[in-house]
Amino acid sequence: MLNLPPKVTERAFDRLAEIGASAEGKALRIAVEGGGCSGFQYDIRLDEVASDDLILEGQGEKVVIDPTSLPFLANAVIDFTDELIGARFAIENPNATASCGCGTSFSI
Repeated sequence: MLNLPPKVTERAFDRLAEIGASAEGKALRIAVEGGGCSGFQYDIRLDEVASDDLILEGQGEKVVIDPTSLPFLANAVIDFTDELIGARFAIENPNATASCGCGTSFSI
């Protein structure tokens, strides 16, 4: 399988537009950090765009990923879910061999 950049769903871009991220000059940052109960964890937050970020754009909104996190997110899908347990940005990551129940930490 080729290492392709992550994809962002229309639902995720819809939610960013709904909260007005670009109007505030912000983008949704998806980063991977060491830690969490499975070895790595996602850091998902509104942030400024850095010059070396990969920028994924849709509906006038941006999702950014730093170069260090990018290999961990190859072929991933960034989505927004709204379920009984809460609404959140979620990542479907084919590189993860295991993940915790909350979906914010994983191992490779």
